[in-house]
Amino acid sequence: MLGGIAPAAAQVVGEQTVESDVIIVSATRRDEDLQDVPISLQVLGEEELEQQSVASFDDYARLLPSVSFQSFGPGQTQLSFRGITSGGDGLDAGSLPATGVYLDDVPVTTIASLVDLHIYDVARVEALSGPQGTLFGASSLSGTLRIITNKPDPSRFEGGYDLQVNKYGAGDFGGQVEGFLNLPLASNAAIRLVGWYSKEGGYIDNTYAERTYTLDDFDPSTNLTVDNSEYVEDDFNDVETYGGRAALKVDLDEDWTATPMFMYQNQQTNGSFLYDPTLGDLEVHDFVPEYNTDEWWQAALTIEGKIGNWDVVYSAGYFERETENEIDYSYYTVAYDTYGYYATYFPDPSGGYLDPTQRQYYNYNFTKHTHELRFISPSHASLRMTAGLFYQRQTNDIDAQYFIPGLSTSPVTSVWFNPIFDDVVYLKRLDRADNDYAMFTEVEYDITPALTLTAGIRGFMAHNTLIGFSGFEYSTYSDCLPTDDPDIPCVNVYPEGAAAAMPKKVDESGETHKVSLSWDVDPDRMVYATYSTGYRPGGINRDPAYGAYAADKLSNYEIGWKTSWLDGMFRWNGAVFYQDWTDMQFALARPGDNGVTSIANVGGAESKGVEMDLLFRSGGLSLSAAGSYVDAHITTPFCQEDWTGAIYCTPEGTRLPVQPKFKVNGTARYDFMLGGDTGAFVQAGVQHQGGTRSFLLDDEVAVIGYTDGFTTVDFAAGIHFGDMSIEAFIQNAFDERGQLSRNTACAPAYCGSYYRIYPVQPQFFGLKFSHRFRD
Repeated sequence: MLGGIAPAAAQVVGEQTVESDVIIVSATRRDEDLQDVPISLQVLGEEELEQQSVASFDDYARLLPSVSFQSFGPGQTQLSFRGITSGGDGLDAGSLPATGVYLDDVPVTTIASLVDLHIYDVARVEALSGPQGTLFGASSLSGTLRIITNKPDPSRFEGGYDLQVNKYGAGDFGGQVEGFLNLPLASNAAIRLVGWYSKEGGYIDNTYAERTYTLDDFDPSTNLTVDNSEYVEDDFNDVETYGGRAALKVDLDEDWTATPMFMYQNQQTNGSFLYDPTLGDLEVHDFVPEYNTDEWWQAALTIEGKIGNWDVVYSAGYFERETENEIDYSYYTVAYDTYGYYATYFPDPSGGYLDPTQRQYYNYNFTKHTHELRFISPSHASLRMTAGLFYQRQTNDIDAQYFIPGLSTSPVTSVWFNPIFDDVVYLKRLDRADNDYAMFTEVEYDITPALTLTAGIRGFMAHNTLIGFSGFEYSTYSDCLPTDDPDIPCVNVYPEGAAAAMPKKVDESGETHKVSLSWDVDPDRMVYATYSTGYRPGGINRDPAYGAYAADKLSNYEIGWKTSWLDGMFRWNGAVFYQDWTDMQFALARPGDNGVTSIANVGGAESKGVEMDLLFRSGGLSLSAAGSYVDAHITTPFCQEDWTGAIYCTPEGTRLPVQPKFKVNGTARYDFMLGGDTGAFVQAGVQHQGGTRSFLLDDEVAVIGYTDGFTTVDFAAGIHFGDMSIEAFIQNAFDERGQLSRNTACAPAYCGSYYRIYPVQPQFFGLKFSHRFRD
């Protein structure tokens, strides 16, 4: 999308001016007015984020029509722009994300899932649709999401706090405490401190159930019935989030400034955020305790200055993230009960049988350190240039265990059980590293005062490695190499033909580019045409039998417009686009691989559509709308062989998963004065999105189906008096049970019939008190 959906700067009721609508963005690595930037860009400013009660990714994603995502809950989300996803981008040892995520100027993109930063004291969220391969590089294939925080300000003292109590309609209570403080330390230095604590109540019930396992198809006496009474609980999917940010800004002299920043967040979730549609509304039958812990921190440094009349910016960051979760994987066991004869019983030491309920445990340790140096020529010249160097190294230590409690004590397994597995059926212990190097430049030339040509290029090199163990505990280890690592039995992920344990590795290089022509029709209207490309680096498959996969690339053809009318009271921005996705990376489980997923470059896809946003403001009235139409589909058949040797194909023209064809939102708000410094507002909003295809392949969709389209409605009203305000709000007022995605615990071929639904947030209402103070 191309502009803020609602006002993004403070307004004075009844005295609306064109200047108050100016939104400064840095999507081109220069500070510019949104209306002067010839790219498809949507901005949610600080005021809009507050007005929409945005606190998390799910909150702002509903306001970004070109953004789609699939999720298992907070901190377990993969996102994309304009439908550029195959639906399989969450694999820890697979493809890198197709969308870049930045916190200020530093990337925080991580393999497998999005960092879900609590949104508070945030200046804006910038959503850049389409490939951003010139200025943002790797993983900005489908687009780039930037979260820009408020910076320390030496010119004034200010602070504030926000208190909120909330509740899910039929669910549990929650609340939030947030605050910030901007402290000038001297005329040239200031520190900004921000903190938050949030507790969200649950809304999904884990209800009582019994399950009978057929341990041996030829011996009914071994059947074992278990129940989940120990874990029955109403509203069991609660969320607790806390964190903070500290930033220091020091003006070293008239030209040079240093801004170090440190941020930390810890998020703990319990239960499942997906419900089973076969059981009833917002209910599941889980047989193990489930949780997800997501803890991360980032230290960053930005140095800005001048060399001559050129601006110089150095940005560096170090980021660490650890996620740990455990989920119910018993449907994998249930699924195998339906496939022919399987003697899956395990005697216990007392003469009975072990409960074969399987659990899944994941622990990821991510690190990322980045360095970027940019040189920016003067903005007033007719020839302008941005050029720079970039380096990034990201690692992921993967520990994934699929286990049955007590398995190591079974007399049956004592013959072949390796004690290092500790009840584990299947183990992944892998070390992954992805290194990126790049040089880039983008040049703008004013052919005439109204006509500007932009051209850019980025050259990149990628070096990726993977080493470790991936396999069953009863696998033969004849192809496994010894290792000094005490946490794994041996190394079976290594280069083919290697005589000693060493990482599999792949190196690649290439370039991505951009050409754009913009025309200022008059001071209030601009049109542009852009051709740009983006890439996502390739990588390594863990299975020694499969080689590396290459980078996939996206070519984008776009015509857009930025227009203001009626002396700035009405704004209409939009773009039409066509995108060609080649060498598409796709996750698939080949026959005989026991469900182990590999990545292959398998074909192509295209995405075409239109995105627009509208804003009308007059006095205290604000009307806004934003929407997109996206038609994303494959352009080559996708054919696979099943375990019987049969070939089945998903035909050309099949829709890509996750992205709805239509997604739109609108807001109406009226601010009015009650007398003196007391004012009030009323607000109503609506969001609609169409249905989506859950998975790409036809055989998987035949089992899992499509999500249904849905519409939600929000209301809010409040009063402010001086520096304080009170607001009441209700989101999803009519408790629409919209479906955002349908997910399975294991490969759809095995667990597809046991799919669950990730719903839109149920009815949610709250009361908020805010106080601001300053010199």
